[in-house]
Amino acid sequence: MSMIYGEQVRLRAAEREDVKHYYAWVNDPEVTHGLSLYLPMSNVEEEHWFERSLQRDPNEKPLAIEVRDGDGWKLIGNCGVFGIEWVNSSGELGIMIGDKSAWNQGYGTEAMTLLLRHCFQTLNLNRVCLKVYADNPRAIRAYEKAGFVEEGRMREAVFKHGKYDDIILMSVLRSEWTARMKEKQS
Repeated sequence: MSMIYGEQVRLRAAEREDVKHYYAWVNDPEVTHGLSLYLPMSNVEEEHWFERSLQRDPNEKPLAIEVRDGDGWKLIGNCGVFGIEWVNSSGELGIMIGDKSAWNQGYGTEAMTLLLRHCFQTLNLNRVCLKVYADNPRAIRAYEKAGFVEEGRMREAVFKHGKYDDIILMSVLRSEWTARMKEKQS
């Protein structure tokens, strides 16, 4: 797969040199607040995660998220498609903006928009979903801006930070995404 370019963001294959950044991010409590991670992760464990990712279906390998930085690019996170069900033409998405200096600048929304384009135009999926904690309004807002709609709620389905929280299920259908793209072009 070639790189996927947007206005300010590009998605590229994750590289071994990215692991040191991922390691720092997955051990930052502010970053992991909205993620399913809750235990400290060693550098070796993060390297093993990367090694296992190399063995995955090529369509499910993680993608690095980079933003323009002068004449170059700066790594700010990663994302990907997983759990692809080819018979049902569906998959689940995940994203982490680990570089906190990149928060609240629209990069997550643009990365999700690029990932959706990849899902619908390259992978030929019909439905893409994700799960988000109810106490993560910044992520929910970014997903809604990218076209996701809430389709359900798993009440008190996760225990994090000393309390139970709901998990919100969100999705985008190809027909909805196509309509949004046509609307933006007019």
